[in-house]
Amino acid sequence: MSLQSVFFEQLHRHEAGVLVTVQSTRGSVPREAGTWMAVFAHTIVATVGGGHLEFDAIAHARTLLQTGEGDASMRYALGPSLGQCCGGEVVLHFEKVAVSDTASLRQRLSPALLPIALFGGGHVGRAVVQVLANLPMHVTWVDSRDEIFPTALPANVQCEYSDPVHAAVSDLQPGSRVLIMSFSHAEDLDVVAACLARQRAQCDLPYVGLIGSKTKWASFRQRLEARGFSAAELAHITCPIGVPGIPGKEPEVIAVAAAAQLLQSIYSGPVIA
Repeated sequence: MSLQSVFFEQLHRHEAGVLVTVQSTRGSVPREAGTWMAVFAHTIVATVGGGHLEFDAIAHARTLLQTGEGDASMRYALGPSLGQCCGGEVVLHFEKVAVSDTASLRQRLSPALLPIALFGGGHVGRAVVQVLANLPMHVTWVDSRDEIFPTALPANVQCEYSDPVHAAVSDLQPGSRVLIMSFSHAEDLDVVAACLARQRAQCDLPYVGLIGSKTKWASFRQRLEARGFSAAELAHITCPIGVPGIPGKEPEVIAVAAAAQLLQSIYSGPVIA
């Protein structure tokens, strides 16, 4: 269950609470602007950074619940007086919310989801889905075997049957980051080629990662060069996938390393292998 769902469940149970939002920041701080926490009489949902900052924020929010005072913003310097050494500054906004605010809160708190396309429903694909289910991402999960998908899916995952599998590349949302790990090297090659063709035409796939070894990529590189793709175009493919220095081959280990690399691509731009 997402944090938003937990928040609305608690709001309906308690009927009223205080939404604490990081309004602005300066310098080194634990969480960025827009981060939120919901405070109820005996329950907390989410976090604005922990430590004394959060302890004081919870206490102030519960005071608002008891006294009925209006909304307010408070500035916190993260220094010795607060028992924290970040050195930055956070402005928190305290807002009383009720069940009647549910519709507007759903709209405000819905995160912008990064589009991810995952090709392959095998063991690693399933592990990747479990990791990405907890991140602000919308996953289009593609396979040529319709029966491969599990019945229960995270809310941010949408399954798509495609045969041939590479035909789904043309329908991907612009800005999608792509992970390729099908059951077949032939399918993998066709998906990579389709991504390169789309990148050549539209330049809107900022990251394309292919599972496999350096030997696999050397073989793929020769075949893709024979299809007319240049060295500069092939440099857009990341293979092997995953942040360097993690040697484990277990599906769960690969999934965590691949998810970390996806996050790197968001904050530092396209990854070049």
